[in-house]
Amino acid sequence: MEYLLDNRLDKFVHTVESTVVTTVENIELSLENGLTKIYNLLLNTRDKNKSLYIIGNGGSAAIASHAVIDFMNVAQISAHTLHDSATLTCMANDYGYENAFSKILNVTIKKEDLLIAISSSGESKNMINALKVGREIGATLVTLSGFNLKNPLRELGDINIWLDSKDYGMVEIAHQFILHNLADRFAYKNS
Repeated sequence: MEYLLDNRLDKFVHTVESTVVTTVENIELSLENGLTKIYNLLLNTRDKNKSLYIIGNGGSAAIASHAVIDFMNVAQISAHTLHDSATLTCMANDYGYENAFSKILNVTIKKEDLLIAISSSGESKNMINALKVGREIGATLVTLSGFNLKNPLRELGDINIWLDSKDYGMVEIAHQFILHNLADRFAYKNS
């Protein structure tokens, strides 16, 4: 019964409605206020001719790829993923997978760029290490996570979006939904 479409739809709505958004100072924001802040960060990134990086593992990497396309195409932002197979496997081989993204970012990311890290669990060491490099360089950081409210990823972003679910499907779909909503805001502003 749990996997009937109506039950899954109800669960998705609950997952989105119970989203917790916090700032780096651990101030809680409504989802809409958090998305507005991220939208303004994206506008600033575009207007200052800075770059947007979106990273994730597995399904989250696929979500990152889709979001990058939307932000480039709809918002006209210089947007990038970091999971080119040759580059990522080189860095993972030479420095360990937990350092692969941070090694790439150490060369590519610049002060005032925007980094969005997606991790369903919020426990991925490579995402955590990437955010630490982003912070050292002076990038603005946004995290998307789920599962446990007290996950390490949520402590690192300037804005942190956490979804109240331990279901990979729900968390991943909600992450995609949130990122798509942000890109759609550019389309609606231009129409």
